[in-house]
Amino acid sequence: MFLRPESPPTHRRKILVITQTDINHRYHQRRLVRLLHMTFTFLVHPRANLRTDMARLWAPLGLLPASIYDHSLRKLPIKPIKLASVTLGGNSSPAGHLILVPFGARHLLSNPREGSKKVSAAVDRAVALGADIVGLGGLTAPVTAGGNALRNRTDIGVTNGNAYTAFIVHQQIRSLLAVARHGRVGIIGASGSVGTAVTRLLARDGEAAELVLVARRSARLERLATDLSTTSAIRIGTGLAEIANCDIVVLLTSAADTLLGPSHLAQGAIVVDATQPRNTSPDLVAQRPDVLLLDGGIVDVPSMKLKGGDIGLNSGQSYACLAETMLLSLVGHQGHFSLGQPMLEQVDQITEIAGRYRHLGFGPAAASTFGRPVALPATAQPTTLPTKPLPTTLPVELAQDNCAPTLSLSA
Repeated sequence: MFLRPESPPTHRRKILVITQTDINHRYHQRRLVRLLHMTFTFLVHPRANLRTDMARLWAPLGLLPASIYDHSLRKLPIKPIKLASVTLGGNSSPAGHLILVPFGARHLLSNPREGSKKVSAAVDRAVALGADIVGLGGLTAPVTAGGNALRNRTDIGVTNGNAYTAFIVHQQIRSLLAVARHGRVGIIGASGSVGTAVTRLLARDGEAAELVLVARRSARLERLATDLSTTSAIRIGTGLAEIANCDIVVLLTSAADTLLGPSHLAQGAIVVDATQPRNTSPDLVAQRPDVLLLDGGIVDVPSMKLKGGDIGLNSGQSYACLAETMLLSLVGHQGHFSLGQPMLEQVDQITEIAGRYRHLGFGPAAASTFGRPVALPATAQPTTLPTKPLPTTLPVELAQDNCAPTLSLSA
């Protein structure tokens, strides 16, 4: 004979409800703690001069021929390396880490498929480190289509850093327009990710008298120019000869080597090089003393400290793409942010977020040339142009989906 079980007491159901409420409360507590302790990673890679960059990691490494590094990075199964930890605001615990993608700039450009695999492995390393968001530095952005190749990842948020880079470069251009003779701004790489956003910001302002848009593919330039609504005059072209009469020239490409030479520029021109590897050489300053060459896309973050390596900048400075990654982590952003070409709404959003953390810096750095402070002149001083001509066509390796500045492998 089996006894029919009695109905459970009502207090048990009440206890169950309380327990579920407590679980929900603890879940939200854990989520809040997670937001307050979000961490980031940022991907870097060696630039064009492999020997120099490896020496910055450890001086004796500079004794080896560049050919050894070229072969090793291309052929050996080297895993992503945690290069440095990053602290902010005087906190001792790391806010994030820098991860080295073991593939050089030329490797990424010549073999983007393999480069994309290397980037994906570095993102896996970021996940293993517990990061909530990863930023794509330098050429790790274009080899992943501005991060679009990582869009399906749900284990970590991804940003290419181009929204804040566009804002910082735009701010630099606006400050320079005050001393520009004719208000002509040339943008090399205008149809790329950062270039498109900067162009749209300048068009929205309408402060430039003329925007000269230069890129390798005319079809993309034509679509961009048609889509602009601005009071500025628009001119497009596919060769460097187009920028010969520009007061301000902005470099936003993904070439691995020097692109801009002394014969390309107008007298008294101001050049903003927001690329890494740089598309300008220190020789430009020596050959054209009338030209002002400025570092582009640099942000002041005085409380930022790196342990284990650095990014080739002065202490307390960051590239804007890294700054974007840090800002998204600070604000507790979850999921992806800037992938492909950033929208102006995203530029405005990250600018607003930067304003919340102005006490930590996150503003345009003072004018500099290869890291050395320079003063902005009231007027440009013309000199005689050099007679030796330089190539006026853009190199084949110029990527159209350019990224935020490449971080150097430094120590």
